[in-house]
Amino acid sequence: MTTVKTTYLGDLRTENIHLQSVSKIITDAPTDNRGKGEAFSPTDLLATALGNCIMTIMGIKAMDNGIDLKGTEIEITKIMADAPRRVSEVILEFNFPKKGYTDNEKHLIESVAGISPVPLSVHQTLKQTIKFNW
Repeated sequence: MTTVKTTYLGDLRTENIHLQSVSKIITDAPTDNRGKGEAFSPTDLLATALGNCIMTIMGIKAMDNGIDLKGTEIEITKIMADAPRRVSEVILEFNFPKKGYTDNEKHLIESVAGISPVPLSVHQTLKQTIKFNW
């Protein structure tokens, strides 16, 4: 079953519709690659997917263990490389709210950071740097 329907709108822009929810994402080529940079680029979405997938798996682990992660923020930095043009590194900095987490809770959450589907699906040469600020 199809998950997403994508339409090329011209001028290096796409519209993507998630068929189950009918939510939309527009992508735009970045300004350093002949685009307008007016929306997420495909590589921005890759970096975002990486961070969101890790956060989701940490959220599941937290839910299963009665740990409240609501309010956690991620600062996502995408680093590009040339020859070939690709994402070479994604830096994910998780900033947890000040809720007095125990060392055991921190360990439980951190232990699942690299075992979610997106981190395991991207090429092994993509450097994934994960930082935890408790």
